[in-house]
Amino acid sequence: MARLDYLEFDYSEDDEGTGTWDAIASVTDAHLVPLQDEIVRLLAWATEQFPGRRGPVEEGGAWDYDLQSEPDDAPLQTLHYDPASRRLQPAVERHAGVRHTFTLSLSGNREFAQALQSAFGLE
Repeated sequence: MARLDYLEFDYSEDDEGTGTWDAIASVTDAHLVPLQDEIVRLLAWATEQFPGRRGPVEEGGAWDYDLQSEPDDAPLQTLHYDPASRRLQPAVERHAGVRHTFTLSLSGNREFAQALQSAFGLE
């Protein structure tokens, strides 16, 4: 089971069985890279375990995500995981003394939910 040090998820499920995991993590610039690495590890796992199946569950996708970053005193920015480079795009830059807040929302069908919970110990 993979360990998550920064992301702590709240889980909810709708009437159709779609599970949603929401996490907010706020770190100083010293922890920015490890947090991003954890997000990349999670999204890489989902991409590799469910290849070509990312998309809204209500449209037939197995899983989807929404990821945003908001450094102190800067506008909210939507981020994307690039499987080819295994990085988040656009890059989030470190700035001394600045806190970075990330919000990650994952949703998935029952098959995805079971695999995610098993791989990362989520409930």
